[in-house]
Amino acid sequence: MRMSNSSCVVVCAGGNARLFTLEPAELPELESGPNLVACGEVTSEEVGVHGAALWSDLKTGRNRSPGGSAHGYDDHRDRHAEEYDRRFAQEVAEQTRRLVDSRQLGRVVLVAHGHCLAHLRQAFHGRFRNGTSVAELSKDLGKLKPLEIHAHLARERLLPERSGPRRLAS
Repeated sequence: MRMSNSSCVVVCAGGNARLFTLEPAELPELESGPNLVACGEVTSEEVGVHGAALWSDLKTGRNRSPGGSAHGYDDHRDRHAEEYDRRFAQEVAEQTRRLVDSRQLGRVVLVAHGHCLAHLRQAFHGRFRNGTSVAELSKDLGKLKPLEIHAHLARERLLPERSGPRRLAS
């Protein structure tokens, strides 16, 4: 399967998304390539933050009335967290669309884990012009360096492998 070098890679973990493009080596005779080149980042202070860092009081799930009996309550924190995740995914999708359109990229590789990937999939749906393909990998690669991300994606056959410098024929 031939893969386009005109790719955008989005790696999302927690409240952070990094955007890369796959670029050929500038001097193929001297450098390895293609290379993932960082070209943007989207962060959210609300996504991935839990407990006291986000809410003024910790949720215990029950509240006590003065008479000693307990009653449950729903303060909608789960819905708020879902809304933060949804908004973050929308922002990541919009930044990715701008990058894809401005550089006329033909492919997006979306890397995120589970819940985050589900939100991103929904946000990315129908966002790109015809002919732009979207590939997905459900994995958390958020803490990896670009070379490590590239190696993982090449093993999954989502990106072409990096090759060494090309020797000139003598």
